[in-house]
Amino acid sequence: MKKNYGILSTASIVPRFVSAVRASGDGTVLAIASRSAEKARAKAGQFGIERAYGSYQALMDDKDVNIVYIATINSEHYANCLMALEHGKHVICEKPFVLKKQEAEHLFRLAIERGLFIMEAQKVVFLPVMEAIKSILQSGRLGQVRLVDMTSSCEATYNNWLGLPEAGGGCLYGNASYTIQMLTYLFDDMPEYRAGAAIHSPSGADAQCVINLANQAGVLIVSKISTQVNAINKAFIYAEKGYIEIADYWKARKATVHHVGGETEELHFPCDYELVYEVQHIHECLDMHMLTSPLMSPDMTIKTISMLESIHKEWSGQHQ
Repeated sequence: MKKNYGILSTASIVPRFVSAVRASGDGTVLAIASRSAEKARAKAGQFGIERAYGSYQALMDDKDVNIVYIATINSEHYANCLMALEHGKHVICEKPFVLKKQEAEHLFRLAIERGLFIMEAQKVVFLPVMEAIKSILQSGRLGQVRLVDMTSSCEATYNNWLGLPEAGGGCLYGNASYTIQMLTYLFDDMPEYRAGAAIHSPSGADAQCVINLANQAGVLIVSKISTQVNAINKAFIYAEKGYIEIADYWKARKATVHHVGGETEELHFPCDYELVYEVQHIHECLDMHMLTSPLMSPDMTIKTISMLESIHKEWSGQHQ
């Protein structure tokens, strides 16, 4: 099928998505929309996008656009997805998909009713290095996995709304889905939340957090996320016969397997645009007339949002 994308927002991720669509060899970024016509025209000119719109409604009214990629602030995801579905568009929405479980359930239900494809854009589960790591873990070469230690950080100024709770900001909604969904993919098991703590900024957003999780196989997981320091961004998967080290795990191109004898094994999958793998998957799903992804499934998204919503409520209550 023809794949004509319309992009909502001129956010910082947009250039990478445009490049990924083009690198996929299939699909066209036909239009971009912003609430500022000037911003839309500037981005369209910068990236060679044919059509620029000064409102989201104008993009929705473009009958040539059949897929909408939503890269707006977190608090707007639900309304933007709903708008796109009601205008008969397939939907790709950046993580976190929405902020409430009920919203996620409604969107998946509506998409199926309308015969439209919808998926949360979560690149980590499509990375080739993650597929290679999963294969190693399943082979048993490293024995039983016992512990996972993950650290990620970014400055709150990276997205100025990240420090605004009313915009769906904070490090939990901003980054924790990488932790949950990466681990669910690697272990075929959604981890359970056991405990956590957050430090809130003066604006009320969670600026740093620690999340403790565990899965049914007995793997203990510690995830640390910060918008206040530049940490060493790595994930370590510790097993009985060695461990796997993954730098910048949410966008990883490589990993190192450390064996107990001291020998190491390098996994390396170079690419220019890490989003290309999820774009290729989306196109495969569309070509097969699927309404949801079997990999980045509604079940994974809904359970993740349910966990994040529950944790957020717990921390918000403690902060008041």
